[in-house]
Amino acid sequence: MTAVRTLRSLLFIGQMYAAMLPIAILYLPWAIASPTGAIAAAHAYCRWVLWTARWMVGIRTEVRGTPPTGEVLVAAKHQSFLDIIIIFAALPRPRFIMKRQLVWAPILGQYALRMGCIPVDRGRRAQAIKKMVSDVRKGKADPGQLIIYPQGTRIAPGVDAPYKIGSAVLYHEVGAPCIPAATNVGLFWPRRGLRRTPGLAVVEFLDPIPAGRPTSDFMVELRQVVEQRSNMLMAEAGFAPIPESDNAMDR
Repeated sequence: MTAVRTLRSLLFIGQMYAAMLPIAILYLPWAIASPTGAIAAAHAYCRWVLWTARWMVGIRTEVRGTPPTGEVLVAAKHQSFLDIIIIFAALPRPRFIMKRQLVWAPILGQYALRMGCIPVDRGRRAQAIKKMVSDVRKGKADPGQLIIYPQGTRIAPGVDAPYKIGSAVLYHEVGAPCIPAATNVGLFWPRRGLRRTPGLAVVEFLDPIPAGRPTSDFMVELRQVVEQRSNMLMAEAGFAPIPESDNAMDR
C-alpha cells in the first residue's frame, strides 16, 4: 500500500507541473489581451490540480466561510502549496507579493506579473505596497484580494512560529479590512516531500478584522484567530497539535 501511494503521489506531482504548459498556451491570447485572461488561466490550473488531487491521491478540498470579493488583505496560514491553490481558486481577483526572482520563472513569472502580483526585493515590501495602493487609486490597477502569509513561509502542522510585524505594516498601508484564513492542508500535502495523504483539506475564511486597528491589537487578534481555528481544523482531521509551551521549549 505504501509503495502504491508513493507511486500515485509521484504521478500526481508530475502531471500537475506538466499541466502548466498546455493551460498557459491555451489562455495565452486572452492573457495578452487582458489581465482577466491571466487570472482565468490560473483559476483553470487551480481547478485542474484540485480535481486531479481528488481522484489521483485522495485529497478532497473544502472552502469554509465566505471568500472575500472586494479590496481586502487576506492573511493566511501557510502549510504547503495546496493552501495557495485553494485560496487562489476561491478568490475572484487574487494577487500575491512574490520574490522578485520568481519573475524569471518560466510561465509562472510572466503570468504572475500579468495578474498583478507584486514582485519585491528583500526589505522593500512596504514601497511596493505603497505603489500598488497608489495605482489602484489612480485607476491603473483593479482592486483585488492581496494575499500575505504572516509567518513568512510554510509552517508544518503543530510547529509554533512567530507572526512577523510586516503583516501589520501591509495592513496599515492597504487601509482595508483583513480576512484571516486558517487551514489544515499540511496534514495531507506536506511542505516538503513527495508523499500525499488522502483526507479532507480545508481552508476557512474567518471573520474580518476591520481596517484601522492599532498594530499590537491587530497582531494579537490575527495570531489568535488563525492559530486557534487552524488547530481546530487539524484536530477535526485527527491531528493533535503540540501545545505552544512545549514547542517553545523545543526551540
